[in-house]
Amino acid sequence: MLAPGQASGYASGMTDFAKHPSRYLHWKLEIDGPVARLLMNVDVEKGLNPGYKLKLNSYDLGVDLELSDAVQRLRFEHPEVKCVIVSSANPRIFCAGANIQMLGLSSHPFKVNFCKFTNETRCSIEDASAHSGQRYIAALNGTASGGGYELAAACEEIYLVDDGNSAVSLPEVPLLGVLPGTGGLTRLVDKRKVRRDLADVFSTLAEGLKARRAKEWNIIDGFFTKTRFDQEIASRAAEIAKAPSPKDAAKGIALDDITPGVAEFEGGATFTYRHVTLRCDRAKRLADLTVLAPGAPLPESIGAIHEAGAAYWPLAAFRELDDAICRLRLDEEEIGLVLLKTRPSKGAPEEAARALVALDRTLAEKQDDWFVREIVLLMARVLRRLDVTAKSLFALVDAESVFAGSLLEMALAADRVYMRNDPKSQAHLTLGALSRGALPMPHGLTRLASRFLASPEKADALARELPRLDTPAADAAGLVTAAPDELDWDEEVRMAIEERLSLSPDALTGMEASLRFGGPETMDSKIYGRLSAWQNWIFIRPNATGERGALKLYGQPERPRFDWRRT
Repeated sequence: MLAPGQASGYASGMTDFAKHPSRYLHWKLEIDGPVARLLMNVDVEKGLNPGYKLKLNSYDLGVDLELSDAVQRLRFEHPEVKCVIVSSANPRIFCAGANIQMLGLSSHPFKVNFCKFTNETRCSIEDASAHSGQRYIAALNGTASGGGYELAAACEEIYLVDDGNSAVSLPEVPLLGVLPGTGGLTRLVDKRKVRRDLADVFSTLAEGLKARRAKEWNIIDGFFTKTRFDQEIASRAAEIAKAPSPKDAAKGIALDDITPGVAEFEGGATFTYRHVTLRCDRAKRLADLTVLAPGAPLPESIGAIHEAGAAYWPLAAFRELDDAICRLRLDEEEIGLVLLKTRPSKGAPEEAARALVALDRTLAEKQDDWFVREIVLLMARVLRRLDVTAKSLFALVDAESVFAGSLLEMALAADRVYMRNDPKSQAHLTLGALSRGALPMPHGLTRLASRFLASPEKADALARELPRLDTPAADAAGLVTAAPDELDWDEEVRMAIEERLSLSPDALTGMEASLRFGGPETMDSKIYGRLSAWQNWIFIRPNATGERGALKLYGQPERPRFDWRRT
């Protein structure tokens, strides 16, 4: 049995997602009133796995887990911070990007999920700038290449030291035979509005661009000489921090560690949190992910919500759900199908559903409070992580389920919804106020709107009325894939599970990623639906990862051998 928090590597075992600034190995977080500094100082010898050194501030999953923790911790524990400076504690190098040796030693699924996680971290930086009043500045006091520049591009502003040597680059195409895996290309043209032809040159120029040319092309926002660099960055941060904010006098909320208990059984393991249970049957390639709804009404006053702090149900439960989703991705590579379930923590499902609907109403009405707003933003990020998870998702709804309010969003995120139709013991789905738009998908739509692209009036009516629907009504409303009766339920669900698990995982991943995000595109949906899909394909091609591929031969005198056919 693994102890809680025990990490045993990328390909198997359990990754430790619980981080805290006092335990950071690769980052230093400094708070000075309204200005925070995140200094990257990667410990070369402290890679998450053996077999590689994290030279030149290159990163692996362990480095990004700390960054992700810091970004979230700043939002909850330091609401007074208005500007975050991301820089390097090492002279002449900001960040060399993802560690190439680490990627070479990792499994294909890990490489793709690693890229996805790092991009979610960068999206969380952008989310903090857009919605939390914490604006990020990238202070590149040395060269930023690959993922180093991608990290910078997630910040609102980028400044490069003009020392005659430092440059910015995206060298993945010319050097590795791959493409920037965490949104670098998309951010160049969608976010920074770099001209297409210049972006083409920049992305194929191994040595990158130094300060003046990078500024001319809008790759960076400005540059300063080495002697003026620190002073100018501090001055810009102080200027940003001058703006008044309703959070100036706010008192932060400390976040506790989220670490499940782990019980091994033959062929799998169960991860038990306070509000979430994840049971992974590795032999069957099947997981049950169950969230416990509150069994009684939750605090409604701002004072009581703040007093509850990190234990407040939506914050605690969704942080646990986030941890479970990350475990499914990074530690449970062969799990193909996740069954989404809900249950009351105590009492009857009807009481839990009422509590969830009341909670949604409280969170929707009290968005002017910074802590409530941050909770809702976190819930939205966690649900988006579920949306882009490369596992099949089936929601199972029976009379004991509590798919109500924010937990109904889990069912709406699923690829299929099976709802039992038993007149003697009827199941229900209940919409809540947050389904009206507070929890958007990566492409900007609500999950209701995404479900009813051909008839948006249905989504509008459901969001406006917020009904509680039994199985026949939910089926008629279009919220259910199938509604077997009590006689057929077990057999129909069993057959659906067996069929799904018999299909090609590659075909399913491509199908799900295409079907989940119909309608408009945003920068985020392009990154997850387009770039991640191509990254998945390119990583497994021999031109990149074959014995004579560019990734395998990186750093060696031998040139890669390419299959020149374009497909």
